[in-house]
Amino acid sequence: MLLDAIVAVITNGDKVLLIQRAPTVRGGGYWAPVSGEVEPGESQEAAVVREAMEEVGLTVRPLRKVWENITSRGTFRLHWWLAEYIGGELVIEKREVSDARWLTGDEICKMDGTFEGDREFFQKVLPLLEREKAATAELEPEAHRV
Repeated sequence: MLLDAIVAVITNGDKVLLIQRAPTVRGGGYWAPVSGEVEPGESQEAAVVREAMEEVGLTVRPLRKVWENITSRGTFRLHWWLAEYIGGELVIEKREVSDARWLTGDEICKMDGTFEGDREFFQKVLPLLEREKAATAELEPEAHRV
């Protein structure tokens, strides 16, 4: 039986937050978005908010689920959520996180030490989301001048 987990694609402008997983956790040393198991009775949105606060001390607003995949070992069904950075200072939870960086999609695609499923998201899905965001911005009416 697959366990449900969220992946929080936390954005701040054109950057996405990646964490380097601590050596003591599964996938230690790998760079990935904030993620974690959905607790019993918890919504995916609540898990996004909780994991962001627990792992990096940030307040985020979940926007929408944008993708789903299954981990290479078939343990987790990952629910990928786009989340907007709202506030807080980046403070890493050292038991789970070694480092954290705000990176562009292009920078992420050039990185070594990322999970295969994450690479697929950043190479195929994130560019579509960025184009969608740009197209939406172009359609928004100009502010009326007085």
